[in-house]
Amino acid sequence: MSRKLFGTDGVRGRANTHPMTAEMALRLGAAAGRYFRRQGEDHHRVVIGKDTRLSGYMLENALTAGLTSTGMNVLLLGPVPTPAVGFLTRSMRADVGIMISASHNPAHDNGIKFFGPDGFKLSDEAEAEIESIVAGEIQPAQPQNIGRAKRIDDGRGRYVEYAKTTFPAGQRLEGLKVVVDCANGAAYRAAPDVLWELGAEVIPLGVSPNGHNINDGVGSTHPDTCARAVLEHGADIGISLDGDADRVMIIDEKGQVADGDQIMALLAGRWAEQGRLRGGALVATVMSNLGLERFLQGRGLRLERTAVGDRYVVERMRGQGFNLGGEQSGHIVMTDYATTGDGLIAGLQFLAAMADSGRQASDLVAQFEPVPQMLKNVRYAQGADPLSVDAVKAEIARAEARLDGQGRVLIRKSGTEPLIRVMAEAEDEAVLREVVDGIVAAVERAA
Repeated sequence: MSRKLFGTDGVRGRANTHPMTAEMALRLGAAAGRYFRRQGEDHHRVVIGKDTRLSGYMLENALTAGLTSTGMNVLLLGPVPTPAVGFLTRSMRADVGIMISASHNPAHDNGIKFFGPDGFKLSDEAEAEIESIVAGEIQPAQPQNIGRAKRIDDGRGRYVEYAKTTFPAGQRLEGLKVVVDCANGAAYRAAPDVLWELGAEVIPLGVSPNGHNINDGVGSTHPDTCARAVLEHGADIGISLDGDADRVMIIDEKGQVADGDQIMALLAGRWAEQGRLRGGALVATVMSNLGLERFLQGRGLRLERTAVGDRYVVERMRGQGFNLGGEQSGHIVMTDYATTGDGLIAGLQFLAAMADSGRQASDLVAQFEPVPQMLKNVRYAQGADPLSVDAVKAEIARAEARLDGQGRVLIRKSGTEPLIRVMAEAEDEAVLREVVDGIVAAVERAA
């Protein structure tokens, strides 16, 4: 089945513009309700969380109307991290979970992500089937079977309590000064609470959402903000989350930023030593640095690569029994603890490594020497298809020939924005710039 609405992470777009309109949210809610409603049972439940975007109110109400029209009972969690929705979907025995968020995107965007009753994101096949229901005639429930909606006041508290259980029993964070940047997003209350309750001295950033400032100069896409605060306050570590708190960047006490590859390397090495790394492998995407692969090989471990998108990482993990994976962008997936990327719990695992070893963050963030890597994004006009243009294909072929045996080229369309992502790795930085700039110029001419 073809997929037009769903991208690599749910349905996403500019608020009040197709497909992020109230009308489409209502139809998506009704379609999801029809898809998940179990035949022959009277009890149907869905949990809905959101981040702090102004458009979240509109989409939440529209989804609720669509879901209740097909007989689903809706439990509204309010602002909570995306991983909290995965956790609470399973914990509250819901048929489906929904997160309203555009993750790291600007405030004018929004998105809708679906979780199945097991707390994991839906498969491509399930999303395609929901799309087909959206496109057809959606059968409403009989008047006596219309669903109810209810606010759940303690959803965030339940997640806070669960997150603390993932930190080693008996350990505390006394003596550690932690800057936590919540991106004015979904974790603006949960993350500081967890760290404080575990004993840390907490310096919170990005905890004043106003509907418009999510990810605006703060959060994991702007880690320099957290880095400056770490240096200013003499903190031991900075934890920088994105708008829905499913990704994280770690900043050491010197203000140096560690991306998802370095965090995954640390956890993979520790878990392997502890006998906790299932399958002797880490799952990451094609974007992860070649240095990570070499780090793992040096320890007798494997790197399993997937397409870009944490959902594909999770599918490989579940399919082959691995328990650690993620993305260079900071999604860290630990299926022992969570069903999706969880920036806060990943930060807690890093803090546990500091507590166990007694070492500073700077000793732990540089697990391997990255191969020089360059990534540039090229925006293209709606309806354009730059990657199908012969001149672009020829330039990519020239780049691949130039790097043969010395590096690699990866060109792909973003699944969430009209961007072509041009990435290359090479030991020779001059060659790296040459090939990336050549492809970018060709794509810009075709865009």
